[in-house]
Amino acid sequence: MKTLEIIGFKRANLGKQENKKLREEANVPCVLYGGKEQVHFYAPMFLFRDLVYTPNVHKVNLSVEGKNYDCILQDIQFHSVNEMILHADFLELAKGKPVKMEIPISFVGQAPGVLKGGKLIQKLKKITVRATPENLPDHIEIDVNGLELNKSIKVGDLKTDKYEILNSKNIPVVSVQVPRALKLGDEEAAGAAAATAEATPAAGAEAKKEEKAPAKKEEKK
Repeated sequence: MKTLEIIGFKRANLGKQENKKLREEANVPCVLYGGKEQVHFYAPMFLFRDLVYTPNVHKVNLSVEGKNYDCILQDIQFHSVNEMILHADFLELAKGKPVKMEIPISFVGQAPGVLKGGKLIQKLKKITVRATPENLPDHIEIDVNGLELNKSIKVGDLKTDKYEILNSKNIPVVSVQVPRALKLGDEEAAGAAAATAEATPAAGAEAKKEEKAPAKKEEKK
């Protein structure tokens, strides 16, 4: 997994007023936990651009006044209106100690159902995994080469090796759905076939009646 660098500065004071002041100065109040002690710090808001506003995930090399920490972004809070980052929580990593993290999904291959006119529908964008820091994947790759129309790949179908998937096994990850136009076309074709099937026996019955009907005698003049 790729690593980004965040530079932070220790906070002398805590509290709502201090947090408000930091945000007004374009800083993000943060806390690091999971290690021997909690570290309260702040970091410039622009440093979060490549960490937050991206579909990718990263480990973080956090530097707080000369001391470095290996960590991941565990939680982040946004303002409900203007989307400003209000607070960020970081979790310190320790070799061999499992952590929980949401990992993005990517697809490989060409689904046969799509070639037949279906539409590939992604149900999940990320999957929650538990793994040791050294085994955290950048993404989870899903092969759709065998995915037919009206079929789906569920969480339980995914093969894992160095990490554990925490999502329910019954949740669909991706499926190929039949578009409405294609579905209507199939229904019309089926209706036409049924109508033809109904008409054929009726036509046959009429023909047999004509064969069995006695010929009319010619009237004498």
